[in-house]
Amino acid sequence: MSNTTKGVLFALFATLMWSVNMVIASGIKGHIPPVGLAFWRWTVACIVLAPFAIKSTYENFKIVKKHIRYLTLTAVLGITIFNTLIYFAGKTTSAVNLSLIAISIPLFIVVLSRIIFKEKVSNIKIVGIVTIITGVLVLISKGSIQALLHINFTIGDLLMLVACFFFACYTILVRKKPDELSPKVFLFSVFVIGTILLFPFYMYEHVYYKKVIFDTKTVLITTYVGVCASLISFYLWNEAIRLIGTSKTALIYYLIPVFSGILAYFFLNQAILLTQIISMGIIISGLLITNKK
Repeated sequence: MSNTTKGVLFALFATLMWSVNMVIASGIKGHIPPVGLAFWRWTVACIVLAPFAIKSTYENFKIVKKHIRYLTLTAVLGITIFNTLIYFAGKTTSAVNLSLIAISIPLFIVVLSRIIFKEKVSNIKIVGIVTIITGVLVLISKGSIQALLHINFTIGDLLMLVACFFFACYTILVRKKPDELSPKVFLFSVFVIGTILLFPFYMYEHVYYKKVIFDTKTVLITTYVGVCASLISFYLWNEAIRLIGTSKTALIYYLIPVFSGILAYFFLNQAILLTQIISMGIIISGLLITNKK
């Protein structure tokens, strides 16, 4: 299997797991407070990764210390802030709006890659991006221009947009990862730092706002987001960036609305409409166009 194929598959699986996370973000309103979910999500990720990474991290502590500013900034953007903002956004906006705003992430990444890495944006890539965005808009609006014009935006939508920009910055920083930091040492360091920085906010929420109730639903959700939507997906995403670059990896993120629609069909018994099938075809066509050499 070539590095390109492997990178695309890694990005696809990461995006699939994040699609479930988007549904969770909108579906837990009132059940788990946002900072609490974010804190326990990353705590679970740290605990699961620790047996595989703690020894290597200890042995490479001098390297970790050398790059502590880089690791801290990466942790703040990708761990402490990004998903916490998504959970806050999910309190006041719909899953549809979350999906709509999420398409800004690849655009932010392409622009930042152009500015920082001088990556060229070819005409064929521009055509592909426009095609993908068209497909996403058809999916969200169900083919109705009027529906697009009447979408109401809230403070949650603004928070989601800010979260998207931060995740784009995180993705760019991953591209700059020092070679002397192995993937598991990098991940473990970022997870631990990000979780530690979340702790004061979790304690404030716990004391003054709402406590996390560890019932069956909470345990299942935190286990999924901690293992699948955090540990596994971030590892796959980071490896995809290493293998195929930031821009190509970012474009696969556009499949989130497609995956969300399929998941809703199988797990929420929501019918798949003709416009959804058409939009999925448009999005996939745009991805194929964009990745043409």
